[in-house]
Amino acid sequence: MKNYLTINIAMYVNTQIIKVDPEIVEPDKIEIIADVLSNDGTIVYPTETFYGLGANCFSEEAVKKIYRLKRRAASKPVSVVISDLDMLRSVAVNIPPEFKSLYSELWPGPLTLIFKASALLPKNLVGSAGSIGVRLPGHSWLRSLVRCTTFPIAATSANVSGEGETTQPEKVIEMFNGKVDLIVDGGKTKGIMPSTVVDLTTGKPQILREGAISASELSKYIE
Repeated sequence: MKNYLTINIAMYVNTQIIKVDPEIVEPDKIEIIADVLSNDGTIVYPTETFYGLGANCFSEEAVKKIYRLKRRAASKPVSVVISDLDMLRSVAVNIPPEFKSLYSELWPGPLTLIFKASALLPKNLVGSAGSIGVRLPGHSWLRSLVRCTTFPIAATSANVSGEGETTQPEKVIEMFNGKVDLIVDGGKTKGIMPSTVVDLTTGKPQILREGAISASELSKYIE
């Protein structure tokens, strides 16, 4: 019984909750969130689709926390969010020519592009395939946050693997209070559909998941 109690106490985190307006997030709040991430903390935050779960993508320990929180299989890679194209080069290599038309028309936005992963990324983030999903988020506040941290954020939906995404801050607080270091309450997100996922590692771009950006719209840029 003693060991059981010790384990459970160690798992509890004193979660900080910050309320924001995603359209106008104060710089001091962005600095607080960035500080948590810089110290290998985990956060829950609003995106232009659903709530996400994030951590420093270059920290193996922080990435481990994400997998534990989601109960996610180690074989399933986690994506990252970046602040600009310069940051893309820190996580991706062998960027194909097809990328130019996609980013010029559809980034920032709900589009995740899969590239060959940089050797700088921890192995537990990229999985056996050695690839990484990257998104330039539509929310300007989230790009500002990533710019403030100076590193990309490992990002995945704020839920347990196999369960649905959520748009409601009350639900993520119920799920993650006491488990993550900080929850950013940005109110209800749009959450109509998740990001569309396109694989750019196979020679010809392949749509792996049709989401907020339709296949017909994508066809203008990847044919």
